Amino acid sequence: MNKVILAAVVSTVMSTAAAADDMKVGVILGFTGPIESLTPGMADSAELALKEASDSGKFLGGKKVMPVRADSTCVDSAAASAAAERLITSDGVAAIMGADCSGVTTAIANNVAVPNGVVMVSPSATSPALSTIEDKGYFFRTAPSDARQGQVISDILTAKGIKNVAVTYTNNDYGKGLADSFSEAFKAAGGSIAMVAAHEDGKADYSAEVGALGASGAEHLAVFGYLDQGGKGIIQASIDSDAFSNFILCDGMIGDSLIEAIGEDLNGAIGTLPGGASEGAAKFLEYAKANGVDGDGPFRPESYDAGALILLAAQAAGSMDRAAVQSKIMMVANAPGEQIMPGELAKGLEILAGGGDIDYVGATNVELNEVGEVLGSYKELMVKDGKFETMKIH
Repeated sequence: MNKVILAAVVSTVMSTAAAADDMKVGVILGFTGPIESLTPGMADSAELALKEASDSGKFLGGKKVMPVRADSTCVDSAAASAAAERLITSDGVAAIMGADCSGVTTAIANNVAVPNGVVMVSPSATSPALSTIEDKGYFFRTAPSDARQGQVISDILTAKGIKNVAVTYTNNDYGKGLADSFSEAFKAAGGSIAMVAAHEDGKADYSAEVGALGASGAEHLAVFGYLDQGGKGIIQASIDSDAFSNFILCDGMIGDSLIEAIGEDLNGAIGTLPGGASEGAAKFLEYAKANGVDGDGPFRPESYDAGALILLAAQAAGSMDRAAVQSKIMMVANAPGEQIMPGELAKGLEILAGGGDIDYVGATNVELNEVGEVLGSYKELMVKDGKFETMKIH
């Protein structure tokens, strides 16, 4: 055989072997769909953690980490499950960072990830129903359940003296779960719900829905939906018809694209978003900026933490085996152990390689309960002069 050809063959074989030795992590988010303006920043933040561990040279004796992206669509459970199936069977990922929206996350967990023994760590799926799925210990989330968000929104409105609201929610697990959680908490606090109505995403005209909500007599409208589709349409129709000018927004409605679409009429809107003002949050923003990533956005800290937990668990297990990764998530996430902050993954990897224990604090003060989810804190936001401003931490 020609020496040049032989060299090329050997090079190809070695390259293939090296690639097979890498750890692949799926990053499945709604790159198209009702939150498509949010997901690029989330993916970049998760992949920042993967790159940090990979570049450290300390991950599993020098192995590299390769992210593999897939589109959850956020709304199409069949498409999301098919995308996850490809990640697991064709791409051979060891774990999945994602998914994002609660409905597709539930579908992927139930139909694909759990049956195949693949860990999922979602940074943004918040439906209370996910706390009780039969996940066999393979589903985790770094964003808190909407059982908590509903209570926080109720507390904020009660403190502001708002006693009567109308509620519209995107017609899926996420919207229904949050609407139920909020309604129960608000009524218990003495508030009243003038009307609760679902809306469908992807419609061109929401005047009928807004007309019914406006006829309820409420002055405040809680919009529990998505900023790039139905939720935005509801707000625009409300403004166009003078039905509402006071809006209450959930986490799925928080993002610059909503302000850009609605304009100054959104000033004064109240919102909630998982997050805090901790040491870890500040360190994440600093580390992300230093590495060319904008970490200041919805679910970006949670995405970084989700990616970090997967790799630290693999290191603790000393293996990329899927079951081995699952077995160590709780250990690396919780005390006791040396606390690990954003930008300190190399330190955590080194401690674990030496047989030590860590407590991954990360960007969001990670501590997982018995079902693998965080309690978390929430930012109380208000739109002022065309920007979301943090008013308080709950």
